[in-house]
Amino acid sequence: MKECNQCGKCCIKYGGGDLSASQDEIDLWELFNPEIFEYVKNDEIWFDPSSGLRLATCPFLEVAPKKDPLAKNMYTCSIYLDRPEDCRHYPSLISEMVRDECEMIEPIDIKNHVRAQNKLDVIMIYSRS
Repeated sequence: MKECNQCGKCCIKYGGGDLSASQDEIDLWELFNPEIFEYVKNDEIWFDPSSGLRLATCPFLEVAPKKDPLAKNMYTCSIYLDRPEDCRHYPSLISEMVRDECEMIEPIDIKNHVRAQNKLDVIMIYSRS
């Protein structure tokens, strides 16, 4: 399994209406991160603060600056330390990564899901705690 190359596929795919945040997360954002909370509506994420419409992509996903204009896009999260648990826990299964065409997956991971899952669990241990 490769290290994350910031391809953004996971954030692009799930950054719209497929994410949720716990009430505790929402309450903490309201108190300490109003710049995040303004994208919450009726305890759901991510909504345009002006129009109230659900956003198709996460408002905190940003294209990283490029050194070479021809290089492929790399992505960063501007609320990484305060991102929802849904984001912290992804990816949780090798099958998810395969389905989502995650660029961390290598051919050997597809051949041996158990070994790959064990490696993923080690990689993700701090995100899931």
